[in-house]
Amino acid sequence: MKKWMMSIGIICLIGALYMLPVAFSERKVDDSPPPSTEQACEILIEVEGQKEKIPLETYITGVVAAEMPVSFKKEALKAQAIAARTYALKTTNYGKKAIAPTVARQVFYDKNQRKANWTSNFPGNEKKIVEAITETKGQVLLYNNELITAMFHSTSNGKTESAYGYSGNEIPYLQSVASISDQSSPKFTSMEEWTLAEWNALWPIKWQAADFSRLQLFLNDSGRVERLQLGNNVWTGREVRTLLQLPSTDFNISFDKSTGKVNVTAQGYGHGVGMSQYGAEAMAGEGKTAAEILHYYYQQIEIKTIDACLK
Repeated sequence: MKKWMMSIGIICLIGALYMLPVAFSERKVDDSPPPSTEQACEILIEVEGQKEKIPLETYITGVVAAEMPVSFKKEALKAQAIAARTYALKTTNYGKKAIAPTVARQVFYDKNQRKANWTSNFPGNEKKIVEAITETKGQVLLYNNELITAMFHSTSNGKTESAYGYSGNEIPYLQSVASISDQSSPKFTSMEEWTLAEWNALWPIKWQAADFSRLQLFLNDSGRVERLQLGNNVWTGREVRTLLQLPSTDFNISFDKSTGKVNVTAQGYGHGVGMSQYGAEAMAGEGKTAAEILHYYYQQIEIKTIDACLK
């Protein structure tokens, strides 16, 4: 019996000795990096007319390429990228709604359109645009910690328009500021002319030659037409701009009796609110940074980098 008990004890001892290395060995630690959440947190933009949603930064590349001349200096392109990114996120609610690729929203050129537009210059132009996007990745404009409505336009009339002057709504960060350098823009001045018959075909009333000496233009603080009045007929400057397809609401109307034609001259290109693109280019030429350009055209704003994973 004792021998039998001793044999069992020896067997148990041998088994315990065999298991010691396993029991006390160091547990293997998985030191591999956690899986990236970048893809999971990526913001996708739905562009009307495009088959698939587009990553935010890819979309901004297409917007900057469409909205601003690639010949502009990089700091101007970077300012445009930040404004366009802010506008896109505000308009789409961080990718939850679609956005139209139009002038009313933001024009967008996909890669095929950029190649067709730039032809042999595509590699260099694409590199320049992508660098501007990459160097501002995720940066947006905030007011009171909320995305701003980052409106922008091609060329002012020498002074940007305020939100109040444009729509009657007071917005603290969209105030009128001087932008004198816009006068160097090729779009600063324009002129259109119509015969009296062509002119009358556009309006709901019939004009006579004598009416042009009676019409009144009432200007707002930025020098743009607030309203046009002819007798009891009144139109806003924006209504006239749309009616005549004018480049801006800073216009003047005259009638040349010798030719029998109506002449309309205009200054500026676009609604005039927010950042002037040609003004931004001029400031970049003076050595101003994208941040300085944006702080000039949008008052009391902050430039911050968004965290897509928090949205």
